[in-house]
Amino acid sequence: MKLYGFPLSGHSHRAELFLNLLELPYEFVPMSLAGGKHRTPEFLALNGFGEVPVLEDGGAVLSDSTAILVYLAAKYDDSGRWLPRDPLAAANVQRWLSAASGKIAYGPAAARMVTVFGARIDHEFVKGVAVRLFDVMERELEGRRYLVGEHATIADVAAFSYIEHAPEGGVPLKPYPNIRAWLANVRALPGFVAMPATQAGVAPEQV
Repeated sequence: MKLYGFPLSGHSHRAELFLNLLELPYEFVPMSLAGGKHRTPEFLALNGFGEVPVLEDGGAVLSDSTAILVYLAAKYDDSGRWLPRDPLAAANVQRWLSAASGKIAYGPAAARMVTVFGARIDHEFVKGVAVRLFDVMERELEGRRYLVGEHATIADVAAFSYIEHAPEGGVPLKPYPNIRAWLANVRALPGFVAMPATQAGVAPEQV
């Protein structure tokens, strides 16, 4: 199994984290985005959008980080823990996968794109998106260890990376004790691997 990714990409980290949580052997193939490696004909044959991550598993080639999480859970987790079979729990997991591709992508992830990668995005607007998201998450995590049910699911994996690194985009986590406790619960999972941190945008009061 091969995972093509970029170490500072939260999208890549979702897939890398889940492969480790499942204890699946894989080869990480680093992509130099600054060097345009993701725009080569060879990589575009794997993902026409030229985006990471991409997973190769035998003859299967799959892109999109949340799709990769669904695939790995469906194929390699017989317990149904990571992708619940109960209709309501499955729908709640999907809700957070949608948030990962929506509010998380256009909130904390976008804010970090400004400070870490110099993206030309309205920084104050995307920080506002992140704050509104975190306000909702803080309420929903009251009395909960994880986003859905009593056990970690791919919802937690999908949401973790960019929220953990939100201070790099200038979005503080200090006001959110429930979110910080949830992040600690994910970090405590057996097999957890961290995404490399940067100091871009981080002020002492934001950590």
